[in-house]
Amino acid sequence: MSAAVFSRVLVANRGEIAIRVFRTLRRMGIESVAVYSEAEADALHVKAADRAVCIGPAPVAESYLRIDRVLEAARESGAEAIHPGYGLLAESAEFAEACEQAGLVFIGPKPSATRAMGSKISARAVMTEAGVPVVPGSLEPVRDLEHGLTLAWDIGYPVAVKASGAGGGKGFRVANSPEELGRAIEEARGESERFFGDGTVYLERYLHDPRHVEVQVLADTHGNVIHLFERDCSVQRRHQKLIEESPAPQVSPELRERIGRIAVDAARAVGYRSAGTVEGLLVGADYYFLEMNTRIQVEHGVTEMVTGVDIVEQQLLVAAGLPLAVPVDEIRLSGHAIECRINAENASKRFLPAPGEITEYAEPAGPHVRIDSGVEKGTRVLPYYDPLMAKLVVWGENRERATANMLAALED
Repeated sequence: MSAAVFSRVLVANRGEIAIRVFRTLRRMGIESVAVYSEAEADALHVKAADRAVCIGPAPVAESYLRIDRVLEAARESGAEAIHPGYGLLAESAEFAEACEQAGLVFIGPKPSATRAMGSKISARAVMTEAGVPVVPGSLEPVRDLEHGLTLAWDIGYPVAVKASGAGGGKGFRVANSPEELGRAIEEARGESERFFGDGTVYLERYLHDPRHVEVQVLADTHGNVIHLFERDCSVQRRHQKLIEESPAPQVSPELRERIGRIAVDAARAVGYRSAGTVEGLLVGADYYFLEMNTRIQVEHGVTEMVTGVDIVEQQLLVAAGLPLAVPVDEIRLSGHAIECRINAENASKRFLPAPGEITEYAEPAGPHVRIDSGVEKGTRVLPYYDPLMAKLVVWGENRERATANMLAALED
């Protein structure tokens, strides 16, 4: 299979996701290339790769986000393709274009799809045009407070002020009344400018206590667009996901079929290819498109556990111009899977990141337990990067059994 795909792939990422991609590359007989900063020369993902190239100092802006250095590493190592993982450059249309111009295959969607979905305002407009249900709100950016008050009056309070180009819970504020709107706009805009360099914000109706339900989609260049069912990611802290599971506990078979169709329609609307996730909000039986993540998700493992599909393998096949190797009529949900994210955080200090050296590290084991880890004993958790260290995923015949297995694994 690998002869028809690639002989060597560079993973433009670090930590657990880099190691996760290496695992599939190794199984497919493809050589792996890691990139690392000067501070991570002894990191686990560097040891796990067949080759490794240093791309700069510790700060991501000087290493992992430097497109020129990543491309130089690919040329130096002889890689034919680049897998971006998630975060960092994964949803950068500029990076995808730079790969193509350098004669490298970007293992992900076309830049046009990334751009269309990279702006939440643009995504809402595209989905509205395609007949995909979106959360009620504006299809234009907020120009100033007066304009925002007009939009909010039409939408109805409470309203969510959301940054168009942000993610990870950044640039999100809620206004319960006109008196709160000015501050909400200012804070959302300021936070988005600091983290993403874009202060564009828009308004949506704020939905009380919705379920955060997302659908995994796969699409190739041969016209095949499928979904691998849904995940529930409602357990979050500061709009950051902590626990994910599949299938979603409050989704009936009829609703599952409907939101699956919505996700496929959304992917087709932007000419999508590769793996992607259509995120939505579930309120009762109403499902609204929220955004599309044009990359592999942190929580892809729970979908792999209940479907048996290697999502990274499908990404590689699609990038090589091959059709998806997933017979649609054979895809089945089997049992229940739950994921817990293991973060280096200090619970006594409002769960702030807690860098330092890992002096002891022991992973749980047993049937139906999967660990995607980027650390080991002696690893230094650095302040420059996301505090996610590992992901613990378990499977059970049903949700009750999966929950019991997760509690036992966490105790281990």
